[in-house]
Amino acid sequence: MQKLLHNLNPEQLAAVTLPAQSALILAGAGSGKTRVLTTRIAWLIQSGQVSPSSLLAVTFTNKASKEMTARLSAMLPINTRGMWIGTFHGLCNRLLRAHYRDAGLPQTFQILDSSDQLSVIKRLLKANNIDDEKYPARNLMYFINSAKDQGLRADKVEAHDPHERKMVELYQIYDDQCQREGVVDFAELLLRCYELLSRNQPLREHYQARFKHILVDEFQDTNDLQYKWLKLLAGPHNAVFAVGDDDQSIYAFRGANVGNMAAFEREFKVENLIKLEQNYRSHGHILDSANMLIANNSKRLGKNLRTDAGHGEPVRVQEVTSDLEEARWIIEQAKGLINEGWLRSEIAVLYRSNAQSRVIEHALFSAGIPYKVYGGQRFFERAEVKHAIAYLQLMDNLHNDSAFLRVVNFPTRGIGVRALEQLQDAARQYDISLYAAVPYVTGKAGTALGNFIKLIESARFEAQHLPLPEMVQLVLNASGLLTHYQTEKEGADRIENLEQVVSAATLFVAEEGFGHDAPAFLGPKAQAVAGAAIMNADGIEIFDADAALPAVMSPLSAFLSHASLEAGDNQAQAGQDALQMMTVHSAKGLEFDAVFITGLEEGLFPHENSAKEDGGVEEERRLMYVAITRARKRLYMTFSQTRMLHGQIRYNVKSRFFDELPEESLKWLSPQVKVQPQWSAQPKAAWIDAPDTGANRIAQSISNGHGWRIGESVAHAKFGEGVIVNIEGSGTNARAQINFGRQVGIKLLDLGIAKLEKVA
Repeated sequence: MQKLLHNLNPEQLAAVTLPAQSALILAGAGSGKTRVLTTRIAWLIQSGQVSPSSLLAVTFTNKASKEMTARLSAMLPINTRGMWIGTFHGLCNRLLRAHYRDAGLPQTFQILDSSDQLSVIKRLLKANNIDDEKYPARNLMYFINSAKDQGLRADKVEAHDPHERKMVELYQIYDDQCQREGVVDFAELLLRCYELLSRNQPLREHYQARFKHILVDEFQDTNDLQYKWLKLLAGPHNAVFAVGDDDQSIYAFRGANVGNMAAFEREFKVENLIKLEQNYRSHGHILDSANMLIANNSKRLGKNLRTDAGHGEPVRVQEVTSDLEEARWIIEQAKGLINEGWLRSEIAVLYRSNAQSRVIEHALFSAGIPYKVYGGQRFFERAEVKHAIAYLQLMDNLHNDSAFLRVVNFPTRGIGVRALEQLQDAARQYDISLYAAVPYVTGKAGTALGNFIKLIESARFEAQHLPLPEMVQLVLNASGLLTHYQTEKEGADRIENLEQVVSAATLFVAEEGFGHDAPAFLGPKAQAVAGAAIMNADGIEIFDADAALPAVMSPLSAFLSHASLEAGDNQAQAGQDALQMMTVHSAKGLEFDAVFITGLEEGLFPHENSAKEDGGVEEERRLMYVAITRARKRLYMTFSQTRMLHGQIRYNVKSRFFDELPEESLKWLSPQVKVQPQWSAQPKAAWIDAPDTGANRIAQSISNGHGWRIGESVAHAKFGEGVIVNIEGSGTNARAQINFGRQVGIKLLDLGIAKLEKVA
């Protein structure tokens, strides 16, 4: 036991050895939260308080759950395969597989990833003659997922106007279609599982009795339904060990509710709130900057990061005249680091918007510096892999219309648009799947569709006793995918990816304990095990989701679920030693020796949309906090006077966040000069000189009779002093964007009406 605990600091030790009560652990960036979580699990098991199969640990990514199980395997001599450690979606999938009948799902239900869900919605709109300009497919998908994340079915969504009523109607049609096809989207996994536990009291009480300890990672990222699901599973007596950092809650746009942390503290009557403030990642100047910045947010639970690593180097700040110069400056600094022996993979360039990356990528390419854009297309999202998965989905569930449509004419086999229209008409007429409707299509189209059905059924017959990897290989050959890509000019990489599907199936079978000879399809014996009954104390028959996948799923069904969940996971891929580029959102959870935070300008970071949303600026500040705390040793910040975004030049003022950083921790590499416009000999053009950057004068604006200039300081009776950052229109119709500082922000004022005074 002492060996397990001996390297923990006092706060970590207190958290790990807490009694069996609900607790909230405020884990600052770089404070060792994963270590605390895994050691807590190991301590509970080693001290005899819980068996490995009787606790539940929830993570937000598959990568995090794999890391947790790997650490536990190193700590204790236990088989982690039987443990309930996974993402919300993964755990809900596991429960629904065991209780598919009670959940109203077919045994072989399949999971739609985001792109598959979008395809289903597009098909729905077309089938119902819906104007996709008035009701864009992606908007409808967001509407449906948002409703589900709030735990709302279509009949519970309030509609306030005809447009919303139509969206609700389409939501219901979508739900009906998914039910008919036997498919569920990511949001449905959680909602369906929540509904199952809500209405089935014996089942709920069984799992509440089983999971006396529930541990949750990244609690600040939970949405409303995830929190309700946790409360339901915990019941009134179980201990929930919640670990999170409200200062790193940056996913409100995905439905995350930072208020869940305060609600948890209140509703679970938390007596144990422990703050992990010892940082093992960053030097002092970096942490001082993060602490002082985030202190400007209200309603924080509150903590202050500290380090024993010393102050380190100050944060370097550079002002430039344009985004092109910003990119060149970053390249120069990166080259210097590389020449000093820093690894490229330990240098990261962060940006608020993807649109910023183009100029930097071009500069890196021109400089011959290898780079990688983090979060690129992952393996299970590649087109050729999705084709292979669709064939396998059809083998597993002939009535999956999405899979059917993806591969029915790929590779091409003479099934055109008209043939598919006839097939879809027949399916609608008889309310059946596309597969079942094939016999109703006659003529040449019917023959071509019939040949496709024969291909699938023949492959199913040949594969019925094959292990999963051999079945995958058979499908790749029988489908014609390998032959098709052999004829492509650049098909070698695609064929290699298809071959990797076989490798992925082989590894999956080994990791999940199916046995290398286990048939891919779910046989009678496995079906009997999956239906094994458990009697509770009242003699009511319920079913338990057994520890291992072989008890509840065939290798094929399990592999397809794995592929869909992996496609939805946002994790990095290993690569060469290359400089890393990513959005700040993508950087969460990562750390680098050197970090560049770019584009620190009002309207970009913080983003202009944040001013329109309640709490928006505070979320932007949390995002900046995340960006700062990615750096271990060296941190750079840049901002530009002008930037080309979306085809237009923007004239900028530096971000308000600079006013919230400790001056003693900053090193300004360019002089802080309040740049005032100077009129050239041409009366219509205003210019700004930037001698500190060595650049020539930059054209600013055209006066056109209203008497004001970009960069001019002004005073307003209500908003106070500010700086004109942009002017639209001319004469009496001119309007100005004026930055009135942190408290007020940027205002758009009509120059013909607003009573402005010039400030000398």
